[in-house]
Amino acid sequence: MLCRQCEESIKGTGCTRNGVCGKNAALAEGQDALTGALIALCRSYSDDGYRDRVESLVVDGLFMTLTNTNFDPVRISEAKGAADALRSEMSLGSEGMGFSIQSLDDNDDLRCLKELLLYGIRGLAAYYHHARVLGGRDDSVFGFIMKGMSALADPLTADELVALNMECGTVGVTCLALLDGCNTGRYGNPEITSVSTGVGSNPGILITGHDLLDLEMLLEQTSGTGIDVYTHGEMLPAHAYPFFKKYPHFIGNYGGAWYRQKEEFDSFNGPVIATTNCVLIPGEGYRDRLYTTGTAGVEGVAHIPEVGGVKDFSAAIERARSCEPPTPIEGRDLTIGFAHGQVLALADKIIDAVKSGAIKRFVVMAGCDGRESARLYYADFASALPDDAVILTAGCAKYRYNGLDLGDIGGIPRVIDAGQCNDCYSLVVIANALAQAFDTDVNGLPLSFNISWYEQKAVLVLLSLLSLGVKDIMLGPRLPVFVTPGILNVLVDAFGIKANSDVEGDIRILNIA
Repeated sequence: MLCRQCEESIKGTGCTRNGVCGKNAALAEGQDALTGALIALCRSYSDDGYRDRVESLVVDGLFMTLTNTNFDPVRISEAKGAADALRSEMSLGSEGMGFSIQSLDDNDDLRCLKELLLYGIRGLAAYYHHARVLGGRDDSVFGFIMKGMSALADPLTADELVALNMECGTVGVTCLALLDGCNTGRYGNPEITSVSTGVGSNPGILITGHDLLDLEMLLEQTSGTGIDVYTHGEMLPAHAYPFFKKYPHFIGNYGGAWYRQKEEFDSFNGPVIATTNCVLIPGEGYRDRLYTTGTAGVEGVAHIPEVGGVKDFSAAIERARSCEPPTPIEGRDLTIGFAHGQVLALADKIIDAVKSGAIKRFVVMAGCDGRESARLYYADFASALPDDAVILTAGCAKYRYNGLDLGDIGGIPRVIDAGQCNDCYSLVVIANALAQAFDTDVNGLPLSFNISWYEQKAVLVLLSLLSLGVKDIMLGPRLPVFVTPGILNVLVDAFGIKANSDVEGDIRILNIA
């Protein structure tokens, strides 16, 4: 076993016996076998008559290998078998190809660039999956996933691999824009919304992950049942979409970032539905109340399949009837809904605040949260920012500082929350609008980046920012284990990538007064 795709990978080596995430060597081997089968399918596919099936298998199969997504060896094996069977059906042979991180290349720097590409593609596939379930399709996204996966088995130069990574970022921007259009097209433009973290007196169902269509189906099926629905983690931004506000039993948000779920799911008392990544192997206190769906999976946990485009949540609903209401763990309100449509509506006010000097700096603090104590840095950093700095955020990183009382600047909140990690595209739109207003580019704005990463969606977002020419990004809480000194030097020289360190020093480095 060698797995080093997430930020918590064991420093210096990666995970070689058991994953920090909880997966064992057998599951890691199964995920490698699935990856090899998908590479083989991508390299041999040429018949557009199989397009939809190939796209579905490759995209969902890649998503299943994402960190904290699928811990079920049976479903991983079934996905590999489906890829092999489709190759056989297309008369391309039934055996996939062997795969391991070590087999990517004998040269450490070239292997590093291939790993970066693979993890970027996994993140791209995850975001494309989110768009596809809402009907989104883009030939350039599908085409690059096939191209990039095929290239992993080719002997390529460093220049060729750098170009592929930058292309991955460019296609990532396209994919994020597609997903944004799918979300807003179906659910409306997010609005500034206050969300309760308290609880009601009815039994509840908690939904976690990222899939808004699953939430839509769950709310419809629980209407009139006397069961309340709560969001957790990255589902919090759903409350800002106008579509979901019509459901009176859509109560609020329960808990925080993904890594706290074992304690929070215990105290919730009712069923929990995990829709995508950011699920952990459960403790015994709630294992029999946990349901997975979509690409998510946990061995021994009930899975809700999709049949004809519909998911039947009746098992979770029936279980909820016999459960106690959630135990309260918070009682404050959170203000969300600052996606690009809402922020651009406030553009004149924001531009005036910049021109008057009321706002002197924007700081992008987007990305992932995690369980390591080093992530306390982000709350300390947010608290130490001067009163004339505004934080732009998206993703579960916000749980480190959305409880801080940072106030506002002339009615503009000092934490502008654009939504899920999926909604990082909103931050790009906002930055481009500001650049246009001040007749400069993104790098010429009073804008700093201090981004936290955890898994492969974050890798794709980073490649997307680099493809847009964004420089001087600070990254933490530590740099990826798989990045070699040689490739790190390239990233530093070309893009000004830097690791965060101590709060006061980093504020000086980022030129924040």
